[in-house]
Amino acid sequence: MRPASEVNGLDVAELRQFKEKIKQDPTLADRNPTIVAHWDGGDHSRIEFGDVVTHAGSEGELNPMQMLLASFAACDVGVVATHASLLGLKIESLSVEATGHFNVRSHLGLEDAPGCGYDRIAYTIRLHAPGATPEQIAYLRERCERSSPVGDSFARPIPMRLEIQAET
Repeated sequence: MRPASEVNGLDVAELRQFKEKIKQDPTLADRNPTIVAHWDGGDHSRIEFGDVVTHAGSEGELNPMQMLLASFAACDVGVVATHASLLGLKIESLSVEATGHFNVRSHLGLEDAPGCGYDRIAYTIRLHAPGATPEQIAYLRERCERSSPVGDSFARPIPMRLEIQAET
């Protein structure tokens, strides 16, 4: 049986309670996932997060750059669904279409090549939420621009530290 406060498959009462707990203890919002990718030959990877396993780069699978763009699109689906639910808006359909450009010359080790990451991304959110007001749509847009963890990660530099442990 679904909760009486469920909107779009999300328990709004539970979301609101979680928000209140985080207001009291902001550390409850901290996340520190560890992902392990294993080489499966060629440029194929088996990716593990606890008991969850997926693959990248194999025939019929997304490559890592496509997965990055897919993660962004999926993240914004979650942002819109969460905030629409908190607003009480019932979603009839929702999709995020993302496209990006990158160049693989640097990845291949070619000299004087530009960086190999995305240099631009564009995306379109398609939402059908009957009865949504222009103000609510503007709020959902703002949430995507300010509350998307993947979008925020794209929008700013992230310090990275590399360690190589090699057996020779």
